[in-house]
Amino acid sequence: MSDVSNNIISSNRIKKPEAIDLQNFNNELFSFLDASPTPYHAVQNQISLLESYGFERLLESESWSLEFGSRYYVTRNGSSIIAFVYGHDSVLETGIRMLGAHTDSPCLKVKPNAEIVAQSYLKLGVEVYGGVLLNPWFDRDLSLAGKVVYLDDKNNIKSCLINFKKPIATIPSLAIHLDREANKNRNINSQTDILPVLMVTDNNCPDTDTPDSKTSDANKNTLKYILKQQVEKQYTDLTIDHILDFELSFYDTQKAAYVGLNEDFIASSRLDNLLSCFVGTQALMRADNQGTSLLVCSDHEEVGSASNTGAQGTFLKSVLERLADSAESLTRIVDQSMMISADNAHGIHPNFADKHDANHGPIINQGPVIKVNANQRYASNCETGAVFKIMAESVQVPVQNFVVRTDMGCGSTIGPIAATEIGVKTLDVGVPTFAMHSIRELCGNKDTWYLFSVLQKYFDFSSAIKVAG
Repeated sequence: MSDVSNNIISSNRIKKPEAIDLQNFNNELFSFLDASPTPYHAVQNQISLLESYGFERLLESESWSLEFGSRYYVTRNGSSIIAFVYGHDSVLETGIRMLGAHTDSPCLKVKPNAEIVAQSYLKLGVEVYGGVLLNPWFDRDLSLAGKVVYLDDKNNIKSCLINFKKPIATIPSLAIHLDREANKNRNINSQTDILPVLMVTDNNCPDTDTPDSKTSDANKNTLKYILKQQVEKQYTDLTIDHILDFELSFYDTQKAAYVGLNEDFIASSRLDNLLSCFVGTQALMRADNQGTSLLVCSDHEEVGSASNTGAQGTFLKSVLERLADSAESLTRIVDQSMMISADNAHGIHPNFADKHDANHGPIINQGPVIKVNANQRYASNCETGAVFKIMAESVQVPVQNFVVRTDMGCGSTIGPIAATEIGVKTLDVGVPTFAMHSIRELCGNKDTWYLFSVLQKYFDFSSAIKVAG
């Protein structure tokens, strides 16, 4: 089964790493965020960036013949990616400088039999993916994107990525007149209250079993028919017999933008954690080829990482095994290596400051955050934290710390999973963020650059800074 997609971010192959300033860096980040409504699209856009810098595709199903000093990437399911620079120096001596992030974000995913017609409106049933903050999803201009599997005219099963791009749905709020207590006590039922509305229809009985190649009025209200029309519109060279299956997510069409009187903030969907994916990709593209550097961006972090594409799966371990010639070599390599898990941190909220530990409330635009948790919800320790602080100081980047209030539960990242599954020394960091898991999150316009600067230093093997030992 082959993936067919039009890359939204153009690839001018092959470029040399060039200097980039804060303004251009953030503009490229905006383009990446806007073009990546799903993990599939994020990985495709990462591929475009990587290939423009000479990274070559590898396939898990094939034997690898790696050349020292070369650059490679490999994907799994099109939603997780590992890219690496295979350095000239022996990995037994230098280890591997690893960076981890995740491609998925909380969202509303379409159910398999999604069509619901009620009061002459076509709605789609959705599942809540991850820890979604549901209130902000009301009254937004929503579009739909994801992966579609289809049967072509030669009876071959194929797949492609789709993106409607324009607003095709909304979840209207209930008017205050019909719920006078809404501002005091309104609960959201995820089964009944958040169904996106697509259109008005005269047909109250959509026939989802009708072959979607037919064009009856009833069939035109089925999702598969709508998807077939979109695929044929998006890919004029494809011939589709009918749609077999899909994995689709709704997303907000409002684009990433600067916010604030002095444009201090960046507002966008999916900052958690496409920001880290983008920053990590940009840093790896500029890594020297003296030592071996690696970026892994995994799917399914928001739902626990327990999948074949998640951090708890075998993807990273299998790649590391291919870079080592024996189990003993792998152990030696890992002992010399370090992993930075980059995932957004909670900035102290000026309206809810009491939700933070008073001594550990990160401020937006005052630098990346080292995340610490005594119960190992974060994998940072004093040694990995010290390495990060030294690297940050060398590039004049401020560093902050985050520890959750002792009387509150703590989230987690792929950091502890990598530390457990691989045995690598790990650090959890991230940029301070407001409204995490909302449909529109907020971070600092300087913090993106701060994190990028430190990660560039991290991938610089000519530096005197030792990251493990």
